[in-house]
Amino acid sequence: MEVTKATIGSDPWKNASIRNIRLSQTVLNRSDKACELGQQLDPLPSLRDTSIQQSNARIHAYVRATRAVLVKLRESLLDTNEEIKSLLRGKEDLEKTLEHIRKDIILNTRSTMQRQTRPPREKDLDGADDLLGAERKHLLKLKRILEAQLRSVQKQLQVLDGARKRLTASLQERSRVLDLICHAVSAARGAGIKDQAEKPVTPPVEPLGPYTPECARVISTAAEARQRSTNLRKEVAEAIEQTVKLQKAAHQSVNDGLTQKVAETVTMKQHLLVGAGETQMAIHRSQRWYDATEMALGYTLGPVAYSDLTTRERLDRPAVQVYQRHPGNQLPEAREIVKGGEGLQESLNATARNVGLLRLTKKRVDDDARDKHRAALIDASVTRMRRRLGNHRWVINGVGC
Repeated sequence: MEVTKATIGSDPWKNASIRNIRLSQTVLNRSDKACELGQQLDPLPSLRDTSIQQSNARIHAYVRATRAVLVKLRESLLDTNEEIKSLLRGKEDLEKTLEHIRKDIILNTRSTMQRQTRPPREKDLDGADDLLGAERKHLLKLKRILEAQLRSVQKQLQVLDGARKRLTASLQERSRVLDLICHAVSAARGAGIKDQAEKPVTPPVEPLGPYTPECARVISTAAEARQRSTNLRKEVAEAIEQTVKLQKAAHQSVNDGLTQKVAETVTMKQHLLVGAGETQMAIHRSQRWYDATEMALGYTLGPVAYSDLTTRERLDRPAVQVYQRHPGNQLPEAREIVKGGEGLQESLNATARNVGLLRLTKKRVDDDARDKHRAALIDASVTRMRRRLGNHRWVINGVGC
């Protein structure tokens, strides 16, 4: 601003005004620049509403991501529950099979004890005893295997229960931000109905995000536990199937062996009865021969009293006396009679000994046949007991294995 005219006022007065005008111009320019900058940088009057909308959008995004995590956790929890149910059913089947093994061991013990009541003659070890011993060893081995499987199943159930508890805790912790929305996750998957809605995308793992490392570890641990449980269930099913086959095979083998032993015993008893009959017939024949020999000996010896001899039977009858008047005429009659009597007596003694031996043999054969009959009855009762109790529908009365 220039002043060309002469002024009357003093220069200080004029300079003071000029400084004020310049200061005003500077302040004006600064104010205009501040307004322009404010138009560019200052928040709009809708800042409050915009901030609320942004916060709500961030909350909604976090909640949606958390809901996706909850869906993943809930699916893992449902799968874990189903796996626990399946493993529990496998455990029940395993316990049932183990109970059948214990009953078979008790049945084997009863069979062995009952066969020990056979007569002493029939207590010698035979093929049936070998089959019972082999069956017992086999059953004890199967029992140890199934008990080890049962311990593995119980341990795996504890692992699955721990994984389920951790999943439940993570589920409850993650669901704390879903109070204002529906918590329900589609339950149609258990009924075989697919959810029509699009499956939510699982967010990335972030320490402070919806999908925390703890959630990831819990889901991964549960998945590993379920996989191990699935493999264990397959092993248990195969072990049960193999055990049942071997168990039935051993049971049938023992039953067949006992049946064969009963048949052999009955056949042997029949042969013994035939032998006993033949021995009895031999006894009768020998007894008749003994009686005939005894009668012949009596005839040979003659009467007991000499006075009962007839004239023709006497050694000093008249014809003999006349014949012996010449020297050297000796008759062998007396010697032959004595010799014949001795021979008849020896034959009589031999026949008596044979009759005694035959009767002793007959007694032994009869006793053997009687023992065979009792042994066959006992083995048959053992076989019937094993067939009757082979269905395992009986209760163990305080008998341990």
